[in-house]
Amino acid sequence: MKRINVVGTSATGKSTFSRSLAAKLGLHYIELDNLFWLDDWQECPDEVFFAKIESEAAKAAAGYVIDGNYTRAIPVKWAEIDTVIWLDLPFPVNLYRSIKRAVQRAWSKQNLWENSNNQESLQRMFGRDSIVWWMITTHRRNRQKYLRMMNAPEYQHIRWIHLKSQKQIDAFLQRLNA
Repeated sequence: MKRINVVGTSATGKSTFSRSLAAKLGLHYIELDNLFWLDDWQECPDEVFFAKIESEAAKAAAGYVIDGNYTRAIPVKWAEIDTVIWLDLPFPVNLYRSIKRAVQRAWSKQNLWENSNNQESLQRMFGRDSIVWWMITTHRRNRQKYLRMMNAPEYQHIRWIHLKSQKQIDAFLQRLNA
């Protein structure tokens, strides 16, 4: 495992897991949200986003852990990938975590990513662009998509690790210490 992409629905703990995994394996951490989101919730154009991914991967001679989905970026982010780790928590767990995280972020008013000024707000949390609503509407679709991808011939060269509970996630990270 030297070139890893951690995927999963919002609020599965991808960022926390990815940072820990990168640290334990001594790999470069790449957060796709940080590369994609510009100030004031503006989206990065695909060609710029893809170039940012390629640039970050090029900095990582020893390997990297990419944190995030962004299906449209698969040709770029999976060009040299050897492992996909899918964090696939049950819907109630994701719903609880989404709400909790959104409230905490709205309360703290912290910037969400290093490279942008974006913050969560109560107005945004209950609006059409809510991360909670996004999780609700994409949870089932993401599960179906990753199940298809795991079995797709074009991705059989990739090692898939499917973690379905926080207990499995914690055990996976713990095994890396052994």
